[in-house]
Amino acid sequence: MNSDRVKMARGIRQAWVILMAGLVMITDADAQYFGRNKPGYSTFKFDVLQTPHFEIYNYLKDDSLLTTVSRWSEEWYGIHQRVFRDTFKVKNPVIFYNTHADFQQTNTISSLIGTGTGGVTESLKNRVVMPLAPSLAQTDHTLGHELVHAFQYNMFLRRDTASKASLANIPLWMIEGMAEYFSLGSVDPNTSMWIRDALLSNDFPTIKQLSTDSRYFPYRYGQAFMALAGKTWGDSLLVPLLMRTGELGFSKAADSILGYDEKTLSGMWKSATELHYGKYINGRKDSIIGTQLISRSNGGRMNISPSISPDGKYIAFFSEKNVFSLDLYIADAITGKIIKRLSEAATRSAEDFNSIESTGTWSPDSRRFAFVVFSKGMNKLAIFDTGKGGTTREIEMKGVPGIFNPSWSPDGKKIAFSGMAGGVADLYLYDLASGRVEQLTSDPEANLHPSWSPDGRYLVYSQEMENHEPGLRKYTFNIALFDLNDRSISVTDIFRGAYNLNPLFSPDGRSIYFLSDADGFRNLYRYDLSGEKLFRLTEYLTGISGITPWSPAISISPATGRIAYNYYSGNAYHIIVAEERQFEAVAVDPDRLDFGPATLPPMDHAAALLVDTTLYNRTQDIPLPADSVREVDYKPKFKLDYLSNNTNVGLSGGIYRNNLGGSVTMIFSDMVGNNQLYSALSLNGEIYDFGGQTAYINQKGKIKWGAALSHIPYRAGTMSLGRDSIMYQDAMIPVDVLQLDYIRMFEDNITLYAAWPFSQTRRLESTISSSWYYYRIDRYNYYYLLNGASVGVTREKMPAPGGSNFQQLSLAWVEDNSYSGMTSPMQGHRARVQADKYFGATDVFTVLADYRKYFWMKPVGLAFRAYSYGMYGGKKGEGVLQPLYLGYPWLIRGYENVSYGQESTLGTGSLDISRLSGTRVAVANAELRVPFSGPEQLALIKSKYFLTDLNLFLDAGLAWYRGDEIVFGRKSATALPGQKYPLLSTGISFRINLLGYLVVEPYYAFPLQNGGFRNGVFGVNFVPGW
Repeated sequence: MNSDRVKMARGIRQAWVILMAGLVMITDADAQYFGRNKPGYSTFKFDVLQTPHFEIYNYLKDDSLLTTVSRWSEEWYGIHQRVFRDTFKVKNPVIFYNTHADFQQTNTISSLIGTGTGGVTESLKNRVVMPLAPSLAQTDHTLGHELVHAFQYNMFLRRDTASKASLANIPLWMIEGMAEYFSLGSVDPNTSMWIRDALLSNDFPTIKQLSTDSRYFPYRYGQAFMALAGKTWGDSLLVPLLMRTGELGFSKAADSILGYDEKTLSGMWKSATELHYGKYINGRKDSIIGTQLISRSNGGRMNISPSISPDGKYIAFFSEKNVFSLDLYIADAITGKIIKRLSEAATRSAEDFNSIESTGTWSPDSRRFAFVVFSKGMNKLAIFDTGKGGTTREIEMKGVPGIFNPSWSPDGKKIAFSGMAGGVADLYLYDLASGRVEQLTSDPEANLHPSWSPDGRYLVYSQEMENHEPGLRKYTFNIALFDLNDRSISVTDIFRGAYNLNPLFSPDGRSIYFLSDADGFRNLYRYDLSGEKLFRLTEYLTGISGITPWSPAISISPATGRIAYNYYSGNAYHIIVAEERQFEAVAVDPDRLDFGPATLPPMDHAAALLVDTTLYNRTQDIPLPADSVREVDYKPKFKLDYLSNNTNVGLSGGIYRNNLGGSVTMIFSDMVGNNQLYSALSLNGEIYDFGGQTAYINQKGKIKWGAALSHIPYRAGTMSLGRDSIMYQDAMIPVDVLQLDYIRMFEDNITLYAAWPFSQTRRLESTISSSWYYYRIDRYNYYYLLNGASVGVTREKMPAPGGSNFQQLSLAWVEDNSYSGMTSPMQGHRARVQADKYFGATDVFTVLADYRKYFWMKPVGLAFRAYSYGMYGGKKGEGVLQPLYLGYPWLIRGYENVSYGQESTLGTGSLDISRLSGTRVAVANAELRVPFSGPEQLALIKSKYFLTDLNLFLDAGLAWYRGDEIVFGRKSATALPGQKYPLLSTGISFRINLLGYLVVEPYYAFPLQNGGFRNGVFGVNFVPGW
């Protein structure tokens, strides 16, 4: 019997070392088997500036800009402190990156950061992490917004209180809406545009819908409701409402603090909104000027940054038509037919588009299109050749890592753009022939949206201005002209106090078109340069706008005069193309401002407005006292960020004895995330079942490396019943003996690993590890009289097999540019090629190749996989290790019910299990994936919580040993010894995403070599779709 225990222990060891190593890779249990990377192209050396309430981490070279952001930080602290009535006990960290391209490489946040993310505040260290934006207005707002989150986290996570308030109880619209309201106030043309559109579309949400329906953007609608609550009951009640919501949920908290339940508040909100905006809407509906070229029918819900070609034949734009990503398209400017998706050819080396607040530009001959991409840690200018169908150049602007809104000169020789080099955006000029970059402006405020005059002499652009008049936004934008001949600048005196953006010369050079929110809406205007007259060309009730006020939303064809613009309506961005003559010009007063339509209701209020009163009177820049600011050396401040534990003690009778169970998880990191330490300890069972793992990761350079130490116990057992004699009450008596053997295998491991991400989609991995295995066998003898009465138990330590050790050297190449749906990838491809060498108790070389391709053809997807894994080595390797097994449902489905005997007779269960085993396996899979229930833009049935896919599949697999004969075309289960043949199955499955924690896949399969359609097999898989 002892030899059986030893054999079993060895079996555990053998299966774990190689077989489980392969299966871990097969099932994607290892999160890094696939997945995108976060490359670190640059190494940032941070300085630290301490102010009264903050530690500002930065590497700014512009001392004046550092002074500005440090002053803003303290100013925002004072503004928010008046409302929150809370303080920071320690200096709060704020980490600034010079450009958004640098910010996308931050190690403080583990996930990828897209171009649309302006900043983040994370809860572990309450760090505010953000880039400097192109304009001071954007940086100022983002800082104010993120510091609201810092106050929120400070109140909920760092307050010494017995309060039961939890951030988990607070809806996202409330968290983000408060941050927007406290940093922007109630006068916001962009949010007001969204709210007016909801009324015009008869789609105004209830408060409950803000939490349940993704159509209602939490930032905009949350800001609108928080403005209503603050202006009706007082801004000072908003923080108590937040805290009570953390305790009770919003509905009960609103009833407690505001005196009204959620349903009543929804009605009050809608009534106040209709009353306020009704006097501006006045029963009218928008009449579209021009032709709606791109909309939901041929694009997506979001079709932005239109750029019409000089000859008026084509239009380039960004769209979510593809559902999974924001892509760049070219369409026919007459019919709207999509001609080309540039992403397929343009992003092979680039990782992201600068699409939200930047557009592209056409060459004068309409044959090339230039646009901004994120590549190798910086913004670059990619030039796409429409004739060749690919990117011909990718230009790095030396010394200017951040670039926006390129504009091609009329002679085709130069490209003007807004650029950032460690500060706000200035104007630059790039010479296509020489590669020379020339800086045209050097202002403390931003210069945005440059555009050429037809004769190439002037650049018209938006110039940021700081306001010192009460009642206005701190920063606004004026229209300016830069004379390239004498380098002089002239600023137009129109709509001072408004956002005047996206200026363009008319084809004859006599006028300037631009967008302005001067009337509280967002409309198109024309300014005649000769007579200095101003005309409004549109009077839309929603507006002409991209996603943000700084998003370019108009474009003009110099040859035809056709104007393409973004029109927001029905919670979607449409692209309209109109002739110049179609616009009705109405003369307007250049000095008149009316922000009534831009104000969130109510207009009449009795409560004290702490927010608006403060935000619109930031007229003075008060310097910080010199003795309150000091520079200190950067210190990593490596410390505990997160601690969780789960401990329990349980008593039980019978054969299972007493057990202790529990675990502790700890996460340590430094301030900028370059070094991280993860540690987990657990005890589940007796003291021998203690396990733990510690892993260190260094993310500072281009190569990410680390090390891990672990002690992991594995437990199995056997049970047997026998007859014996024992001494009982001074006599030997016969007894029944129930023997329970606990077999423990312990693995001690040390691992060194490194990854070199070449981009977000490609990396090289390497691992070196060594593992030691040893055993313990404990036997419990439970004695029973022949009548069944228990007479005692003994415990003894049994002989255990000798230990062993294994060493592993691994090298892998990984690619992953896939986009996932609700339960599985739906677009792109994944690939992994890996080689492993094992030393020690075995001498085996393994090779893995795994390629997966996904095609999205709305409303269905096609997925294909080719997989191979094999062991190669001498007798030492193949004799010791357990074979690989093909019958797992994540490889091929339907072969769970097979026979264990010889294939002497045919039948539904006559397949010998040996046909599923070997030292080498090859698998091919194909699936038709139908998103069944989930988001409206993806699934057949709309659902927020029930996320499912319906799949038709065909699986094929082959397992064989070295020397086996491979036979193809086998339809039955019969085969001669030494022959192996492919196994096939087909069927249907239904994948269910359980709230993001687990994907469950029940399936019904027909194993074609094990009874076929006469032997359907039901099974369940617990992994996401491959």
